[in-house]
This record gives sequence, structure tokens and C-alpha cells, in this order.
Amino acid sequence: MKTLVAYFSASGVTKGVAEKMAEKIGADTYEIKPVKPYTDADLNWMNRNSRSSVEMRDKSSRPEIITGDMDVSRYDRILLGYPVWWYTAPTIINTFLESYDFSGKKIVIWATSGGSGLGKAKNDLAKSTTATIIDGRILNSDKQLEQFIKEIE
Repeated sequence: MKTLVAYFSASGVTKGVAEKMAEKIGADTYEIKPVKPYTDADLNWMNRNSRSSVEMRDKSSRPEIITGDMDVSRYDRILLGYPVWWYTAPTIINTFLESYDFSGKKIVIWATSGGSGLGKAKNDLAKSTTATIIDGRILNSDKQLEQFIKEIE
């Protein structure tokens, strides 16, 4: 089974987990990159007018991403990672799912988080793709990553 570890990382934490995961399972990686990178001010969740706060209040928000540099047809399974924002996936993940044809693919979601779980991300993301979305887990430690790898193998 050919696996892709796709991820969005605003501060570098999720990227670090994605790279470790890909190395351990022999998968390719793909970073979901916004056309306009997020600044620290954009990520200030305590400011109701910050970019991330505005995007997360509007579930139809689709931050533009850099596309055209990946062939998803090469992969059977996508391990899709992101930081939890407002108890779900950032809307940029919906942009990613709507930008490529994931028909017939299995997408296992995983996330990094400062304290919350995956929440309603599976349901929120299922609206953006025909792929099968499978709940994974929060990966905040090497132990959690090892357990996740055992579960998906």
C-alpha cells in the first residue's frame, strides 16, 4: 500500500510529527502550503479579528493553497495531519480536500493539539471529499505516534 503523509503546519509542530511518521513507515510527505503564509498575528486565537479566528468562524472559508504539485493517484492511503483549531481541522484542510480527486482513497486524520481532541473534524471534513475519512488520534508525543503507527499498519 502506497501511503502519503499530507499535513498542514502553522508553527512547525505538526510538520515535525509528519516527518517522523513518514520516516518510520516509509511514506512520502506533502506539505499543504497556504498561498499567503500565516503570521503569528494571524494565529492569535485570542484576537477575534485575527485571520485564523475569522476563517474558523466562517465554515465556508477556504484559504487558498499552492496546488498542482502532487499526484494523488499514486497513493492508496493518505495520513492527513493538522493542528486542531477551535475543536476541529483548520478550513485550509477543506481547501486541500476540495483541490484534489480523492475518490476511492482512505484518509486517516491525525492532529497535534494543545489540549483538545479531534472533535468533529471527521464530519466537518467528510463534506469536502468523496474519500473515506477515518478518525486517527492526537499525536503530541513519540509514544502516541508509535501507538498510531501500530494501529494503522
